[in-house]
Amino acid sequence: MFNADALNQLRQLKSDIEQSKVVFPGTVKATNGRFGFVALDEGRDVFLPPEEMQKVLPGDRVNVTEQEVDKGKIQGVVDELLESRLSTFVGRYLVKGKGHFVVPETPGINRWIFIPPKERMNAQPDDYLYCCIHKHPFHDGKGQAKVLRVIGKAGEPGIERALTLATFDLADAWPEPVVQQAEKLDEAAIEALAPGREDRTDRAYVTIDSPATQDMDDALLAEPNATGWALSIAIADPSSVIGTESAAELEAFNRATAIYFPGEPLPMLPDTISTRLCSLMPDVNRLALVCDLQVNNDGSLGDYSFHQAVIRSRGKLSYDLVANLIEGREDEDIKALPDAVANSLDQLHQVATALRKWRSEHALLSGDRPEFRLRLDENRRIRAIEPSVQNEAHRLVEECMVAANRCAADFLASRPSGLFIQHPGLRNDRAANIRALIEGYAPQFADIDATTPAGFLALMKQTSELEAEVPIKAIVSRQLARAELSFTAAPHQGMGLNAYTTFTSPLRKYSDLYVHRLIKAALWDTPMQMLSSEQLMALQNAQFKARQAANSLETWLKSDFAKTLGDEPMDGVISRTIPAGFFVRLEANGLEGFVSCRDLNGKYSFDPVTLRLIHNKNGRVFQLNQAVKVSFSGVEEERRQINFKLVEAEEIPVTTGS
Repeated sequence: MFNADALNQLRQLKSDIEQSKVVFPGTVKATNGRFGFVALDEGRDVFLPPEEMQKVLPGDRVNVTEQEVDKGKIQGVVDELLESRLSTFVGRYLVKGKGHFVVPETPGINRWIFIPPKERMNAQPDDYLYCCIHKHPFHDGKGQAKVLRVIGKAGEPGIERALTLATFDLADAWPEPVVQQAEKLDEAAIEALAPGREDRTDRAYVTIDSPATQDMDDALLAEPNATGWALSIAIADPSSVIGTESAAELEAFNRATAIYFPGEPLPMLPDTISTRLCSLMPDVNRLALVCDLQVNNDGSLGDYSFHQAVIRSRGKLSYDLVANLIEGREDEDIKALPDAVANSLDQLHQVATALRKWRSEHALLSGDRPEFRLRLDENRRIRAIEPSVQNEAHRLVEECMVAANRCAADFLASRPSGLFIQHPGLRNDRAANIRALIEGYAPQFADIDATTPAGFLALMKQTSELEAEVPIKAIVSRQLARAELSFTAAPHQGMGLNAYTTFTSPLRKYSDLYVHRLIKAALWDTPMQMLSSEQLMALQNAQFKARQAANSLETWLKSDFAKTLGDEPMDGVISRTIPAGFFVRLEANGLEGFVSCRDLNGKYSFDPVTLRLIHNKNGRVFQLNQAVKVSFSGVEEERRQINFKLVEAEEIPVTTGS
């Protein structure tokens, strides 16, 4: 038996050991295997073996210690759980013997999690579930889950969308306070807000959009003058209808953006607001924040001003109708247009042509990459993928929106508070590779510093039509940083502009709604609730999550559709390269699939400068923008990745005429 002194000595020894122990805080990172890592705050990773990984979940904040194992290798030991960030997840219900489990679909959770009897909500085998962690596995490695909602079964119509919403914690229903606020709004509310605004109901504004669009947030008008054109861009004004701290405003901030899921979008604002009372529908009075802008003959921008107005759109016009008018085609719909509208559309086309010419000479235009439209069937799965042709009417609207947004950025740049979209150009970690690329394949541009806004602009413009051994502009474009929201003005290098923001989609993007409030507060002292730095980061993260969700659902639907492709050779272009292989975008439908180096003859090395895959012996090259033929070879279900097989020339069947 230990006496009291011996026990005290043992306690003191344990305390001394604890105090002398070196712990490192970090965040748990999962892998596809049973092991993982902790990304330490100091910037390095520590390996977590399977037995330690059983105690934690992806994203957990932990303290770890390091211990040396065989042959001097270091691994981590989880010492303390600081915070668990995994609040909810989705998975599939599984019954194994007497055990009831959820098999998570969330990447990185590579284990079944037990569901105790009282937390199963009558779920049935193979149901998809929306769950939370009921008991964390830190103490014994045995976590438990609680079912919050049964989502449905695989194969049910719309299950892909429902599961995507749950995976990304996106609400499909409106909170009750938002519903109550929307129900109180009607045409009388719009009429009550009209006094004190400019009455522009006699002017020939029109909207140009897709026929199915209901949330129309811009209407246009143009008139010629001595030095160019007077362009007027009227933008829907929901900021006047919903209060700064109202339920609808708070929900719009949380959602951040409307998400255009295939078949059924997820709106940012309730239909009462976004598609009825604030939408710039034809033949009804609507509130608008208007940007009046002088566009000079050379496409440069002159003076501009902002106005709170009431407008009355003269028509909801389709892109096709406006394109037909521009191209001089005659049909009954065009003949039916009032003269004032037809004249304005003619001037709008001239304005847009001048604006685009100026941008092509002084800034950067986005490439006309082919776009495609997903057509869904009654089960909400892809029936067909059709090309979506961008015509002159699309470019007309784009140029007017860019011009208005440039004015908003210029206006806010001289104010104490603003909201901007900045794009820093190249990723910092790729600058050296781009320098090596230029020196090796376009030495005539070696004096350009692509890390500066002026240098980046010059490089992108001068390599646009450059004929070289490698596609320099495409390589640079694959290594750009992500655009970010900022309170301060800074260059948008991707567009080649000194400052940029957006305010032309306030029914669809909270950042645009917020810019409305900034402009109105500066000009008319309207109520304003400034965002904090933390809120700005949350808004940006919500926007990023929305894009991830939309991409995830599209990827799922496309991977299912790819199974109908058959095994015929298909034309495509290499869109991305990585050390393990390359991605190919099909010309017919835009589907992207992966060709693995493991399925190619011989071994290939990846060149991080040119982004090329080069055969180690015969020098065969695969690079960006290269045309190839592929055939469908399957789908990797866990990642829903479409896989292709390269079709060599000798494998292509030869057909002869009769």
